[in-house]
Amino acid sequence: MSPYTLLIAVVAVERVAELVTARRHAAWSRARGGIESGAGHYPVMVALHTGLLVGCLAETGLLHRPFVPVLGWPAFAAALLAQALRWWCITTLGPRWNTRVIVVPGLPLVRTGPYRWLHHPNYLAVVLEGLALPLVHSNWITATVFTALNAPLLATRLRCEKAALSTVGAAACAPDPA
Repeated sequence: MSPYTLLIAVVAVERVAELVTARRHAAWSRARGGIESGAGHYPVMVALHTGLLVGCLAETGLLHRPFVPVLGWPAFAAALLAQALRWWCITTLGPRWNTRVIVVPGLPLVRTGPYRWLHHPNYLAVVLEGLALPLVHSNWITATVFTALNAPLLATRLRCEKAALSTVGAAACAPDPA
């Protein structure tokens, strides 16, 4: 197994850990009256993030992308930074963090950790990882396609979260019109 394949495998295991954590957190939120919004775009998000990992391996293998140290090492550092930021978000939000949009009515916004400086630091981690992880091995097509597809999904997600946090309703969480 190549070092890059190992890296992608580690990120895939990390994603499974996120999903396990999210499932536990969803149960916590629902037990406290949490309301899910935007469930319609969730499968698209899962498919896109799975596609990122598959694309990294496919582009490397099919197009024989090399590891270029001047690009690969900074991209690797950025990918690690994205993971660190993601887990900082998860630990800061505790049981309120989720891969889904679930809001527990009455809970105040979190204003500690990375949320002191940014409203959505987890999405910064997603954008950074979507660029950096493919570029570790010169996979510029995967980085470009993921970023282009993630932009409208992220806009939908942000609008959905904003509406859910302000009204605890799902009406404003419809996907963007094409």
